[in-house]
Amino acid sequence: MGDQPLKATLTQVHQNDSPDHTQESHQTDGLHAMRIIIANENTNHTLFIEALLHRSGFRNTQMIANGKELISELNQSLQLQQEEIDLVLISSTLDTNWQTLCKRINQSHVWRDIPLILIASDPEWFEASAKQAFNCGITDVIYTPLRPAHFSPRIYSALLLKKERTIRMINRQAIETELAERKVIDARLQHLVNHDDLTGLYSRRRLVKALSKALSLSIKTDQTVSLLHIDIDQFKVINDLEGHQAGDQLLVNIANLLRDFIDNDKTIARTSSDEYSILIKNDTPEAALSFSEKIRRAMKKFVFSIDDRVYNIGVSIGLAITIKGENISASEMLARADQACFVAKKHGRNMVHQYDNQDREIHQLRDEAFWAPKIKDALNNSRFCLMFQPIINLKTSQIEHYEALIRMYDDNNELISPDVFIPVAERIGMIHDIDNWVIKQAINALKQLPENKSYVSLNINLSSHAFHDPGLLQRIKDALAESQIEGKRITFEITETAAIENYEQTREMIIKLRELGCSFALDDFGVGFNSFSYLKKFPVDYLKIDGSFITNLVNDEVDQALVKSMVEISKTLGKKTVAEFVESEEILKMIKSYGIDYAQGYYIGKPGSEFEGIESVSFCPSP
Repeated sequence: MGDQPLKATLTQVHQNDSPDHTQESHQTDGLHAMRIIIANENTNHTLFIEALLHRSGFRNTQMIANGKELISELNQSLQLQQEEIDLVLISSTLDTNWQTLCKRINQSHVWRDIPLILIASDPEWFEASAKQAFNCGITDVIYTPLRPAHFSPRIYSALLLKKERTIRMINRQAIETELAERKVIDARLQHLVNHDDLTGLYSRRRLVKALSKALSLSIKTDQTVSLLHIDIDQFKVINDLEGHQAGDQLLVNIANLLRDFIDNDKTIARTSSDEYSILIKNDTPEAALSFSEKIRRAMKKFVFSIDDRVYNIGVSIGLAITIKGENISASEMLARADQACFVAKKHGRNMVHQYDNQDREIHQLRDEAFWAPKIKDALNNSRFCLMFQPIINLKTSQIEHYEALIRMYDDNNELISPDVFIPVAERIGMIHDIDNWVIKQAINALKQLPENKSYVSLNINLSSHAFHDPGLLQRIKDALAESQIEGKRITFEITETAAIENYEQTREMIIKLRELGCSFALDDFGVGFNSFSYLKKFPVDYLKIDGSFITNLVNDEVDQALVKSMVEISKTLGKKTVAEFVESEEILKMIKSYGIDYAQGYYIGKPGSEFEGIESVSFCPSP
């Protein structure tokens, strides 16, 4: 193509560049804004190609005269973050070897997605080099002379290819970024699983793994494994008074202190909010106990300061040590150390206690674990019942009172004494539910009695925790109102020990209940003789002399003297007396001679499911 014919052709192209001939320019797919490089050493040829591109709406073009300038422009576009190059049109007559140039572009991970169109001027070129051109990275080959009808679609096709490659690259980068972020998140999660986020110590999960491994190895090597469970004694006080931020700082400070005691044979973890555990391998029981004491002494010296306030911190430490060759799981080992720490706290805190299967406190824990679900089941499924033991008036020889005694059915429908489950209920916080059940059922029992037994009254035992329940008084009022039972037919019993322990609270409640007409009896009276001074102001109606003074009354002169003293004190204070555990006629005669008002015991009558002489009404049926 010569220069003169090319100029004429350019003139014709520009003359025809009208809205009627540029229907491609209305495309809205964004292809027209894409950047096109024309690499051709012939200026006239470059202008002609640019004119064709402009006619088709592609006006973001740039002319490059040689291969070196093309590489420079590609580098600048990358380094200076200029507008991206979307298409390169390369002349086959470019001064630089186009094959080498195309290979270089295609081998670059940055440039390889740019489509390369070769403008070939030799009619014989295709047959000789087409295959080689595509192997060098050429996307398309367009032959001269260029025809607008064929040229424009090829440009569109190349730019669509670039757009697809860009989208694919963006998606690939997004996936790579997501995978990289996911790896970071997974690594973070794995760290959080194995480490405590606040202190950086191992987590409970990581400790269990280390403990399981150590226990398995100990069976093979006959080495003992020791585990310390460390509980901060004053943490809740500081956390409540100073706030959670101060509490967190205390936990970090203690963690840093404990770290100083850790070597290769020890593993430390924070196992809960204010508890730490230290695993000791390859050490003797004596050395483990000595190490525990060293920790305790260090913590005793530790001081936590905030503003002008200073707190002395102590710890309770539970120590569990395996026996050589013992096959024990990690969970059981953790439980032993935890139980030993519980005993340390029960014994006064700020001490080390080594696990002992015979510890009374541990047996209490086992009782709680055993009885708690049974007590809950009894409340939910009517497995409690009331039995009634008569109380005789020694002056009239008439039965005027019955004591309502709670029992519970076990899985074999055998009756269980309250001595078994009541202490557990008190420790696990279910005693208020039992108190409410007893009061409701006892009042209902009175309601079912016939009219001619309206003189009969009931003694209802209240637990030592009953008066801690702020809703108790109102429930009693509601129960009396609903049943229309007079308050004078009810005597509430509470033990002497519980009454003295919560003297003011108990006294206030007794006064309010007496305003409803109810009476009060002080049960187990005499166990604490230092309580006599309280009786002057204690508004109770009956003193139930503890059975330990009555059982051997006939043969024990000391018991006789004590009982006589109790009777005299009671009369002086204007209170009536009840003797418990009356189990023989001799005892009955003796207490009657002492002036005791009432008697209760097996000789008078054993607890039964019916009031005496009212066989039609049963309050302890089989479940």
